[in-house]
Amino acid sequence: MTDCSPLAVAMEEEESTATAMDVEESPSTSIAPRDPPKIQRLEESVVNRIAAGEVIQRPVSAVKELVENSLDADSTSISVTVKDGGLKLIQVSDDGHGIRREDLPILCERHTTSKLSKYEDLFSLSSMGFRGEALASMTYVAHVTVTTITKGQIHGHRVSYRDGVMEHEPKACAAVKGTQIMVENLFYNMIARRKTLQNSADDYGKIVDLLSRMAIHHNNVSFSCRKHGAVKADVHSVVSSSRLDSIRSVYGVSVAKSLIKVEVSSGESSGCAFDMEGFVSNSNYVAKKTILVLFINDRLVECSALKRAIEIVYAATLPKASKPFVYMSINLPREHVDINIHPTKKEVSLLNQEIMIEMIQSEVELKLRNTNDTRTFQEQKVEYIQSTLKSSRSDTPVSPLPSGQKTPKVPVHKMVRTDSSDPAGRLHAFLQPKPHNLPDTVSSLSAVRSSIRQRRNPKETADLSSVQELLSGVDSCCHPGLLETVRNCTYVGMADDVFALVQYQTHLYLANVVNLSKELMYQQTLRRFAHFNAIQLSDPAPLSELILLALQEEDLDPENNEKDHLKERIAEMNTELLMEKVEMLEEYFSVFIDSDGNLSRLPVILDQYTPDMDRVPEFLLCLGNDVEWEDEKACFQGVSAAIGNFYAMHPPLLPNPSGDGVRFYYTKTSEKSSQENPALGGNVEMESVLDQDLLSDAETAWAQREWSIQHVLFPSMRLFLKPPASMASNGTFVKVASLEKLYKIFERC
Repeated sequence: MTDCSPLAVAMEEEESTATAMDVEESPSTSIAPRDPPKIQRLEESVVNRIAAGEVIQRPVSAVKELVENSLDADSTSISVTVKDGGLKLIQVSDDGHGIRREDLPILCERHTTSKLSKYEDLFSLSSMGFRGEALASMTYVAHVTVTTITKGQIHGHRVSYRDGVMEHEPKACAAVKGTQIMVENLFYNMIARRKTLQNSADDYGKIVDLLSRMAIHHNNVSFSCRKHGAVKADVHSVVSSSRLDSIRSVYGVSVAKSLIKVEVSSGESSGCAFDMEGFVSNSNYVAKKTILVLFINDRLVECSALKRAIEIVYAATLPKASKPFVYMSINLPREHVDINIHPTKKEVSLLNQEIMIEMIQSEVELKLRNTNDTRTFQEQKVEYIQSTLKSSRSDTPVSPLPSGQKTPKVPVHKMVRTDSSDPAGRLHAFLQPKPHNLPDTVSSLSAVRSSIRQRRNPKETADLSSVQELLSGVDSCCHPGLLETVRNCTYVGMADDVFALVQYQTHLYLANVVNLSKELMYQQTLRRFAHFNAIQLSDPAPLSELILLALQEEDLDPENNEKDHLKERIAEMNTELLMEKVEMLEEYFSVFIDSDGNLSRLPVILDQYTPDMDRVPEFLLCLGNDVEWEDEKACFQGVSAAIGNFYAMHPPLLPNPSGDGVRFYYTKTSEKSSQENPALGGNVEMESVLDQDLLSDAETAWAQREWSIQHVLFPSMRLFLKPPASMASNGTFVKVASLEKLYKIFERC
């Protein structure tokens, strides 16, 4: 029997309380287990907005869906207008069959479509759209307005949608045949997505590229695309009888001339039934990237495996034209294609894809090998640009190429032919070649250019107002005409030790590479301020000895020993001054001086370029004597100028061994001729002997400098240099020839 007395009950409560306290004090049970979270059903608006973000990833996704709907409506003309890259406005107008009045209430609801009624219809689908998600998704992330009219109606209807439902009843309005859909304020309620799409030019370029691809395949439909408010369309294609004519009107005559036709047909016997027809570029076509326009069952898709297979063929067959232009249209049984694997329908899954790609790859390779016997070169024509150095601005078209416009005829004396990518067209190709033993540290041309491209956007400078003021001064003093010349000039060759020949349009200039490189290094020092990579010296050099060496080189009377004590004192004072500034020099300019007064590290101003180390003493003396250390802005400017002068591409200290300079490398040796012929009376004859080691060092230094000027200095100038206005009058650029004036001279002969 259980004791129910008050005493027993009290004792039990006390024991249970003690047990509970013990449990709470136990470390292993101090945290009570958390209940599993409750699963709840998301609201329909949340589900729809999530789905909308997957279907409409960018403005170009919305344009693609709307254009495909227009194609499904049997349109013969589609016009697209875009504002701010599609974020503010996307307007797609067509002349299709329109939308019936009674269908407007459910037009923008999810999974409402006229393309299919049951799942099995997916396996025999012939239309572009089928899910009924595109318009619905747009209404959840934008404001959508539809204006439409069907055949036989006397007026159209306009209605606005939001979150998949109509905002008001359809209103009667005037309308032209077909449908017009306006998508405004795209991603207005998705702040993060909208902020990542602020580059309107990039998104508009994607839209232009999409419509260009659509236009060359659907050659029975006319396409146009323009920016809102613009008069001229960036894409304008008309109905054409052949696909090659469509390519010519959209991508230009030069692309169409470089194409060869390819066809592949395979039956069921091969295990993969399909038909392919298209065009691929030949050896005359040169581009920076591969363009693959692929349609499968009239649907624009991407296929990375096919793209890689074709690029492999071009790289092996035409190494100089390994970035092809490819258009392909593949038709295969609809049951062999799964089009429902990607939210935006840009990818599909194919049955026997590997077999299909292998057959296409073999056919393309065969065509390329059969057409690789000849190559046609076209003369380049440019429009006349005035000979004076002044800025010329022109709006670059976003369209891949001007659409079918004829090039205006250029007078003979205003034509120019250049090939900046082919070294055979430069001056040194006509000179007698000399073998140069360049050091192994000189990297290949491709590595240098890749490195220069990587430095196109250098790291941000330190947040110092003085440095920002110096950079603003560089920008404000920039000469627009010289900037245009530097950006677009072609290197021809070295005219002498200081001047290089460069061509800009129809004019030939002498350019002072020392002044140009000095200014470039100065500006790059300011841009890389406090963000330098470093060159580690193999043997640290003492400051005092280097500065003393620079003072001795500047002395016009080195035989006079009276000034030695003064030189030593100057070197000592400069060393003490630089030792006081070691922390600042290391932090801001990566010039490292250790505690013993040894220089051990220098900054990297241009990748793949090492300065002439023979000029280190002059550099250190300049730091000590020419820098105003008390004023911050003047100090940074002085140090940057000293670094710019040190890194400038001065002629090597050794005389140029080419031409008459070789005489400096002969040494005089004497021999007593009287020992061999006593009749000479003991006269001593001098014999000149060529110092091969010194000559080899000189040839290497001069060859390396010319290589750096061509492959490092000029590519870097095109990217970074902002030439000051003073260069227009101080002899940095001197015009030596003009094609127009030469034409007039020779015309008289």
